[in-house]
Amino acid sequence: MIKVNVLSEGKTWSKKLKKKEYFFNNLCKFFPKKFQFKQKKIYLTLLLSNNENIKKLNKKFRNKNKHTDILSFPFNQKSKVSKEIYLGDIIISINYMNKPKNLSTYDFKERVVKIFIHGFLHLLNFDHIKEKDYTKMFKEEQKIFKSVQKFIN
Repeated sequence: MIKVNVLSEGKTWSKKLKKKEYFFNNLCKFFPKKFQFKQKKIYLTLLLSNNENIKKLNKKFRNKNKHTDILSFPFNQKSKVSKEIYLGDIIISINYMNKPKNLSTYDFKERVVKIFIHGFLHLLNFDHIKEKDYTKMFKEEQKIFKSVQKFIN
């Protein structure tokens, strides 16, 4: 079972997404079986942030002085998913998710879900630096998104 601890900075996230912790924890229940970890206790932290704060984190931890849509920080690069494990942290910027500002609620949620899935796979040590890794990660993202689409509706 996946438990997502959700923290939120600013009021914009609350305006766009109600019951954030409930939303992300229920979302994970729709993941394909291989990513549900039903017999395990899997934890991660999700920070719903903004460009200003994500830029500071990107500079501090990745030495990139720019904002981005998402950052993922796996807790342990080499660990396998054991019975109980903390996967790491995901940070998502509202500024990227909420463009253009007149996005429908459905389009906003879809965008957030897709980027959350991307960050989640990074916590599981998926990457997209090499072409073959990009292809593998992209396929997994598509499989997960397809399984959660009914949840978004």
